[in-house]
Amino acid sequence: MRVFLTGASSGIGEALARYYASRGASLGLLARRADFLANLKSSLGVAVEVYPCDVRDLAAVKAAAEDFTARQGLPDIVIANAGISHGTLVENESDVDTFRQIMDINVMGIVNAFHPFIEPMRARGSGTLVGIASVAGYRGFPGAGAYSASKAAAIRFCEAQRLELRGTGVKVVTICPGYIETPMTEKNPYPMPFLMPVEKFVTRCGRAIDSGTSLAVIPWQMAIVARLLTILPNALFDAVFSRAGRKPRAGH
Repeated sequence: MRVFLTGASSGIGEALARYYASRGASLGLLARRADFLANLKSSLGVAVEVYPCDVRDLAAVKAAAEDFTARQGLPDIVIANAGISHGTLVENESDVDTFRQIMDINVMGIVNAFHPFIEPMRARGSGTLVGIASVAGYRGFPGAGAYSASKAAAIRFCEAQRLELRGTGVKVVTICPGYIETPMTEKNPYPMPFLMPVEKFVTRCGRAIDSGTSLAVIPWQMAIVARLLTILPNALFDAVFSRAGRKPRAGH
């Protein structure tokens, strides 16, 4: 098995790298922090290629994809996991730039990760493209406009890709984590229902990818919450969530 993974240096990405290494996969790991990638590579005990670059840089992502394919072969699974999370209040000019960064990394990062592999996978007639989204994409939450918008876009982009690739042998899987124990969530200053250890999350994520499910919300309890949120009338949603806890803004 060959797996190419973005956002691999920490959190869910690191845990996914360890999970697939435990299954004997050869790995292509892409992230911005070269030192983290080097340390991770040395600890895995499988064939690993590392690519320290930014998922917003399409040329760099394409070069990484070509190098990995030349060295290890065309991946069986590509997981677009790179993402960032900050609170945003767009009346603050600095948050406008933060909003742009979140959208670029969380949305265009998936586009850039999928792009180099779609045609080769289509030609081969097999492969799985995985986009890591979030239950935050089901509704817009106060103080998290950028994050909610980016994850909503990620869900819909993956859905469109799934339809475009139907019948080609290439599967598109959307994973929507709830609250997972990672450095990203440890900054959240509010209750996080059904908080799941990251090791348990990646095992369930791996099962969903193996089965080729179109969309998986993990943990399953958050799937019920997400569905309820989508049907909740706006008046009730507004009354309940307008005073909800907010993500910390960048630098605050």
